[in-house]
This record gives sequence, structure tokens and C-alpha cells, in this order.
Amino acid sequence: MEIIIVGAIILFVLLYNKTIDGNKFIKDNEQYFQLLKEDDYEFLVYAKYGENVDPKVLFNKRIMNGVLVMAIFLFIFLTDLNLLSITISLVVGYFVFKSSYNQLKSYYKKHLHDIDIMLPYYLKGLEILVQHYTVPVALGKSIDDAPDIFKPGLRRLIERIDSGDSSIDPYMEFANTYPVRDSMRMMRLLYRLGLGSQEKKQERLLMFSRTVSSLQNKAREQKYKERLNHMENQTMIMLVITGAGVMLLILVSMMTMF
Repeated sequence: MEIIIVGAIILFVLLYNKTIDGNKFIKDNEQYFQLLKEDDYEFLVYAKYGENVDPKVLFNKRIMNGVLVMAIFLFIFLTDLNLLSITISLVVGYFVFKSSYNQLKSYYKKHLHDIDIMLPYYLKGLEILVQHYTVPVALGKSIDDAPDIFKPGLRRLIERIDSGDSSIDPYMEFANTYPVRDSMRMMRLLYRLGLGSQEKKQERLLMFSRTVSSLQNKAREQKYKERLNHMENQTMIMLVITGAGVMLLILVSMMTMF
């Protein structure tokens, strides 16, 4: 056991002093580690931290943490190293590597409600731009003022359109990325806005505008209901606390009388 502790300490010191360069190890084997990278990892990083964070740096940290934990477990099993202990070390290392991705995924799912509220207001701004520009240009100009969580999806949408994909698929990919209320319908309407003559565009723009206004009204109603429910819950908590306090005072008074 003493040998294991000493070995772990030595490994930590070597990594801390950069005698063993973990970053160089990751860089030299980057092509292999990239196979572990999830398809939506960069999107989830941008969705949580914004576009000022480098997903590559965070991914390398994940690799380093997983490898370090795996090495520690191998040290623990050093006196009885076998296929089972190696498998356990690999599984634990992979679990540590995967845990930060699962946290990002959980964060995104929890914030789908916020996305549902924000989407109509983003689409309202986009509606104004579409009146003066083509749909792809309007999408590009909308990025700066869009909520941070939409920016990765918008960049991906614009990249696919600029690459020559004139089908509805880029719009549907955006809708699938943000699977909230009416996102599919809105992306279909937006796609149709870019088709046909100017006369048809005005008709479709009117339909798009009405749908956005309807979504905004739903978002306002939802906000109002949530605020009302919050106030009701706060009032109920205050009544319960007040009632409990009054009962406690009555009980104390009765005990002092006896």
C-alpha cells in the first residue's frame, strides 16, 4: 500500500513539474482521442459557456482527467494486476472522461425551457431583417443579437446554406437542435420565405409574422403563469410558517401556564 501511495505522489509531482508533459502526450495521440469526441460536444460547450471558450482546451482537460484517474487505479491494482483490474481502471477512467459531457448534456436539457421562451423573441427580430434582406443574409445578420445559446446552431445553419445546400435540411437540423414548441413549423415557414417570387414572399412573410406574434403571446402567458405560480407558492409558504409560528406560541403559552 505504501508503494502505491508513493507512486501516486511521484506521478502527481512529475505531472505538476511537467517532467511528464500530459499535454504533449495528448497532442501526439490527438487523432486517436478525437475518436472519443461526441458529435455535439462543441455545440454543448458553446451553448453553456458562449463562444469565448475553446472546446478543444476543455476536451483535452477531459482526456487528461480520464487518463490520470485510470493511471491512479492502475497504481492501486499494481500488486494484483490482471485483466479485471485493468478493465476496472479503463471503465473508471472513461466514466470520469464522460462525466463532464453528461453534465453539459444535462445543462442543455434543463435549459430547453429557457430556449422555448427566447425563441419567439429571436424570431421577431429575424422577421424585421427578412423584410429587407434574403433569408440567408438575414440569418447571418441576426447572429450578433441572438441569444448565445442559439449562435452555434445558427452558424451551422448558415455554413450549410453557404456550402450550397438549398434544401430544407439545414433548417430542420436547426429545429432538431432546439426541439422546443413549434420550432419545426417555424423553420419550415422560414425556409419557404426564401422561395418563390417577391409577391409570394410578402404573403409568406405575413403568415410568418402572425405565427411569431402568436408564439410571443404564448411565451408571455407562460411567463405570467410561472410568475403567478411562484407568488402563490411563496404565499403558501408564508402562511404555513405563520401558522406554525402561531401554533408554537400558543403551545409555549399553554406550557408556561401549567
